[in-house]
Amino acid sequence: MLISICIPAYKNLFFVERLLNSIAIQTFRDFEVLITDDSPDDELKIFILNYSSDFSITYIKNIVALGTPENWNESIKHAKGKWIKLMHDDDWFTNENSLSVFAKQAQDNGAYFIFSAYKNIYLEENKTELVFAKPFSFRFWHLKKNRASMLSKNIIGPPSVTMHKNDVKSSYDKHLKWLVDIDFYFDRMKYDDIVYINEPLINVGLSNEQVTKSCFRIAEVEIPEYFHFMNKIGWENLRNILVYDASWRLFRNLNIKNKNDLISAGYHDEVPLIISSLIKFQRKLPNQLLKFGATSKLFMLFHYLFFRKIKP
Repeated sequence: MLISICIPAYKNLFFVERLLNSIAIQTFRDFEVLITDDSPDDELKIFILNYSSDFSITYIKNIVALGTPENWNESIKHAKGKWIKLMHDDDWFTNENSLSVFAKQAQDNGAYFIFSAYKNIYLEENKTELVFAKPFSFRFWHLKKNRASMLSKNIIGPPSVTMHKNDVKSSYDKHLKWLVDIDFYFDRMKYDDIVYINEPLINVGLSNEQVTKSCFRIAEVEIPEYFHFMNKIGWENLRNILVYDASWRLFRNLNIKNKNDLISAGYHDEVPLIISSLIKFQRKLPNQLLKFGATSKLFMLFHYLFFRKIKP
């Protein structure tokens, strides 16, 4: 079997139905579907019986709800295919050939981390947005040069737009919510080069109820996760200007002015000297200049050029 489509589910029967319907019409058929269910009832278990004759489907009810991202890992753990295609239950394939395009890249390229362009579907606004990684852009070049540059902007996208080998080399970090996908991609690209499909193959459903939405600009989430991620990948990655810019914007946007602000946000460990310097530098700047994009970038560049060699 080539592909395991892994679906970590929680309630949302309507979303799961839409996803399964998009799977049922795929022209590529060498796949299995695995659903690991965090729902408090058996409604989904009963519903998926409607698809038992359409494709191989395995349902696993989690005895205890695992949450994000442990339910993702649980689904992947049971996969038997050579490749993992994680699909969140509120996302779905754009057309009947989507999986075929992913499969062709897998068969042609071997041990690679594959991702595609996608469509953002704003479920509460009736709005659609096409998202392309722009393979000849500055950010794409930096992604291939230093995968930590994703901290500045995740140009890959959510996990549903990716596919990777089923080799048990990586798992989603249970300590993360805001940076969980970036952390996984960073780890994945230790082993694999990337293959980008410049065609929107996945519809990504967006709503205000999603975990990433609830984490946005919440210091108690973003600050501990930032330090957790940077401690894992190494502070030397701040030599990359996009990583530096992401760090600058994080502390600026969350109005972090001193170590007490970090403690209030839930971070109690040692602060690297370069980050202490960055925060101190921002504290000296007038808020009007710091918050204005153009001048903020100039101050960031000044600090990057003259202070980035401070040892962590």
